[in-house]
Amino acid sequence: MKRLALWVGSALLAALGLLVGYGVLVEPRLLLDKDRFTMALPQFPADAPGRTVAVFSDLQTGMWFSNTGMVEKAVEEVVMERPAAALIGGDFVYSRDPAPAEQMDLVVELLAPLTTAGIPTFAVLGNHDYAVDAADEVIAGLESIGIRVLRNEAVPIPGTESGGTELYVVGLGPARLDRTDVEAALAAVPDDAPRVVLMHNPTSFPRLPADSAPLAVAGHTHCGQVAIPFTPVWSYLELTSEERVVTDGWAPSGYGASGNRLYVNCGIGFSLVPMRIAAPPQVVFFDLRGAA
Repeated sequence: MKRLALWVGSALLAALGLLVGYGVLVEPRLLLDKDRFTMALPQFPADAPGRTVAVFSDLQTGMWFSNTGMVEKAVEEVVMERPAAALIGGDFVYSRDPAPAEQMDLVVELLAPLTTAGIPTFAVLGNHDYAVDAADEVIAGLESIGIRVLRNEAVPIPGTESGGTELYVVGLGPARLDRTDVEAALAAVPDDAPRVVLMHNPTSFPRLPADSAPLAVAGHTHCGQVAIPFTPVWSYLELTSEERVVTDGWAPSGYGASGNRLYVNCGIGFSLVPMRIAAPPQVVFFDLRGAA
């Protein structure tokens, strides 16, 4: 009996070691989830040419053993795709050590290929960017390479005009630090203009008025980072009950106002531990079309 218990214990320890090794060295560093969805925007003219936007989030470069190699892969995928715009959902830095300015030097180096390739690129800030008092450094670094940082504001995406209609990107401030101002963000968007709403926290989504966000995208959750497959409610991160329903992928119907849809991106980096299990890094492409 003791021999059996020893064998079972050894087997469990070995399995745990393999799982940890997979979560640290394989899934987050070798497996990039590339998803694609076709979306009909009701404000888009039916005969307008299709537009593609790419979305990724949560670089968190100051995290120990950070995932910069996967950031490079995600950027390469976006550059190869040449979308109408790239949208980045916040949390560029993670900690106070190394200094945020040093972290941003690396972020600038990693993201520069996007704007060098001529891809209009937009970003919002995340809770970590504010929590380590790095908002100014993040904004200055991103804008030095031509990435527009949106703080509760909206702008048209260059080159998306069709029949007098421009595609707008709306950027919200993060919810966790109470910096979301939906009214200000939507103020410059014509009522009949197609738009994509970019936010960091999924909990900002229910604040949007009905029919104001036919496509909204968020990050922040890391899709749980360490999750039990097929049980999206449970994850390693202690998410609030509001965030649990939108930890991964499309939010369920009934979350948010009518006419609005939310997709939560898994992000690239880590929080707390440099591990991902059943929540691989992700870049998502949305092919936008006019509604029939």
